[in-house]
Amino acid sequence: PPLLLGGGFYFPAELLVLPDEPGKQVRSAVRIKNVSKSHVAFKFQTTAPKSCFMRPPGGILAPGETIIATVFKFVEHPENNEKPLDQKCKVKFKIVSLKVKGPVEYVPELFDEQKDQVAVEQILRVIFLDAERPSAQLDRLKRQLAEAEAALEARKKPPEDTSPPIVGEGLVIDEWKERRERYLARQQVEEVDSV
Repeated sequence: PPLLLGGGFYFPAELLVLPDEPGKQVRSAVRIKNVSKSHVAFKFQTTAPKSCFMRPPGGILAPGETIIATVFKFVEHPENNEKPLDQKCKVKFKIVSLKVKGPVEYVPELFDEQKDQVAVEQILRVIFLDAERPSAQLDRLKRQLAEAEAALEARKKPPEDTSPPIVGEGLVIDEWKERRERYLARQQVEEVDSV
């Protein structure tokens, strides 16, 4: 199930699952759905900005729209006396939202301009799972990451042109090119003759 913001977004859980692979950058996925009747801006925040980032870091969802965001985290090696999972579980993510009027362009400054309207939707705690040990949570994570990749690829593709084709436009351009080529060829012949 997806996540729920500001009366606007729906969140599945309070946990963000990441594979435990020290020295590597690992990924998780968060599905967010706008269940309100207005457009809603959202933004990710984290307690570990140096080792974490989100794609997209924020955005605007139309009513009923769903997005799968990818969270990237570099997993540090545990320090000498520290149990491996102690330091990692301190990392938290926060998702904040803001209702906006219509489909506006997303800029992070929206949240600074309307601080009193910003709602904290969800605080996600990070849990690390042993990447070598199969589990239902890891399987679900792999499926979500595949969906997130597919959605990203779909967003990269240019939208298909659904407008009706203009008949004859291509022919006019082709004819103009031919005329220009004939003209240039004649110019070259004339230059050769005049030499």
